Amino acid sequence: MLLKRYEPLTTFDSLNLIEPLQRAVAAQNYVNPTPIQAGAIPPLLEGRDVLGCAQTGTGKTAAFALPVLQHIAQQPPTPGKARIRALVLSPTRELAAQIGENFEAYSQFLSLRHLVIFGGVNENPQIAALRKGIDVLVATPGRLLDLMGRGFIDLSEVGFFVLDEADRMLDMGFIRDIRRVLQVLPPVRQNLLFSATMPPDIVKLASEFLSEPVRVEVAPEATTVELIDQHVMFVERANKRRLLAWLLHEEDFNRAIVFTRTKHGANRLCRQLEREGIRAAPIHGNKSQNARRRALDGFKSGEIPVLVATDIASRGIDVEGVTHVFNFDLPNEPESYVHRIGRTGRAGREGVAIAFCDPTEGEYLRDIERLIGMSIPVDNDHDWHCAEAVPPPLKPSRSRRGGGGGRKKPARKPQNNSGRGRRGQGRADRGQERKPAPKPAAPPSPDRDAQEPVQQAAASGPAKDGDAPTDAPRRKRRRRRRRRKPAAGVPIEGGNKGQQQGRSGAPAASSKPDGQPNASGDRPEGQKRRRRRRRRRRNPAAAPAGGAAKE
Repeated sequence: MLLKRYEPLTTFDSLNLIEPLQRAVAAQNYVNPTPIQAGAIPPLLEGRDVLGCAQTGTGKTAAFALPVLQHIAQQPPTPGKARIRALVLSPTRELAAQIGENFEAYSQFLSLRHLVIFGGVNENPQIAALRKGIDVLVATPGRLLDLMGRGFIDLSEVGFFVLDEADRMLDMGFIRDIRRVLQVLPPVRQNLLFSATMPPDIVKLASEFLSEPVRVEVAPEATTVELIDQHVMFVERANKRRLLAWLLHEEDFNRAIVFTRTKHGANRLCRQLEREGIRAAPIHGNKSQNARRRALDGFKSGEIPVLVATDIASRGIDVEGVTHVFNFDLPNEPESYVHRIGRTGRAGREGVAIAFCDPTEGEYLRDIERLIGMSIPVDNDHDWHCAEAVPPPLKPSRSRRGGGGGRKKPARKPQNNSGRGRRGQGRADRGQERKPAPKPAAPPSPDRDAQEPVQQAAASGPAKDGDAPTDAPRRKRRRRRRRRKPAAGVPIEGGNKGQQQGRSGAPAASSKPDGQPNASGDRPEGQKRRRRRRRRRRNPAAAPAGGAAKE
């Protein structure tokens, strides 16, 4: 992968664009290309694959739209209806609609047709336009795969594939859909991948379909625009609405976007702002496409000055004149903060970004500051300042060595961890069973306790460390017998005392027929013998006439 070091170009005339595109660029009042445009357009015009990384709001759409239109315009026309020769994938509907508007503006002096398709709207007009033939298709993955599966879209003639906002695609879980689209594309084509950030997953995805790409990186990853005036206000969560309404009344703003974390929170905040006399409209994933379009159109026209949105609007909304961005809720992903405030300060303009931080969002704030490499200035000149919401300052990262101070953690079980600092002993103790602490012995039975130690010693020799004490509770001894099988030669106690002697303390009657003595006094009882005794207790009719003592 090559790293393209672009040469500074002062005007669009130096980019060698064809005359219709030069006229379209002049009609948009473009004078100087942005760094991403100056670095990406020349290799794209040469037919190279490009991997572009630039912060949001730097003109990435024009960087790939102008070369694609020039290549298609220079190809000889095909007989019959137009075939799809360029495919642009976008993660959201708003971004797809914005890309379609740019293609329409740049191709106004060319005889090319483009179409934007996405879900949430009636598909019949989209199918009708596909049947007439198009040159450039801008789509979201869901609607594209739907119409492809039903035979309305043919991608066999695609010569240019553009994957825009690739990092957002991966965040939204479109990686499988992207691979499905790549399988049906022709093998010989020009590929373009543009992203605001360049995590390892994007590099891995690019290596799957880009062929010796030229990497154009004109800004550090996930950096904020220097022209944006950022500051943070610490406030209780219950007072965020009052602080926002006060700022909207006091600040001299043209258009403002307020970002919330949840869709329900966006709807509720809009109702609260309406009660304060501030006109606002929500936009999020639960809104229908028509409602989202109405809110966005009203925001662009100036009829609605405040747009309350979730992160769906953090990319793809390029509205001129956005002067303020309010982070009503700090995002839990630091990269989202960069994309949020990127809605203002676009194309070299100035902007203001204000973040609200309550006592539960201190860690989010420090993560954001760690990502952008700077501390956001604090503004406490308001009536709702909350000192408890100020998080501790950033500390240099240190390696964890274990065994730190603070509250002592409970010890782990011996089979998992033998404790800190005792390696040899941990290996030796690992696998030994944890023994319960012995309880005080019950009053001995004169007949049983006088004979049992002598009988056990004669049968198996001295007791071993793994044996249970004779005064252990009955339930624990039963559990231990079921859990592990004893080694050969280890003495095992007989049944429960309650089974061998009655409640009165007298020895229980023998369960052997004809008065034969019990074998438990001569050798340890086996598992089969205990099972037979349990069966006899369950079925008294099968027991001898004397029967066992009742418990």
